[in-house]
Amino acid sequence: MPRVTVTTNLPPSGEPEVLLDEHISTVHLSSDHAAGQLIERLSWAIRDAERAELDRLARPLLRSPRSRGVRGSRGPRAAAAA
Repeated sequence: MPRVTVTTNLPPSGEPEVLLDEHISTVHLSSDHAAGQLIERLSWAIRDAERAELDRLARPLLRSPRSRGVRGSRGPRAAAAA
């Protein structure tokens, strides 16, 4: 049976998020009402995928202090040993 799948683009790590995964058939196109419902579900999934991708891009990258170039921080153990 045919299948419609909407996912986000592949993230830098991991798997893409699946927002719609549906078996379809000609009955989904048999009337204006049924076709409209299919298009509505597709539009929701596409909108959600775009939003998820934008949210992922807007999130600041979590980096450790060392990767940001912070130097001279010795931490409590190093200070106690000195």
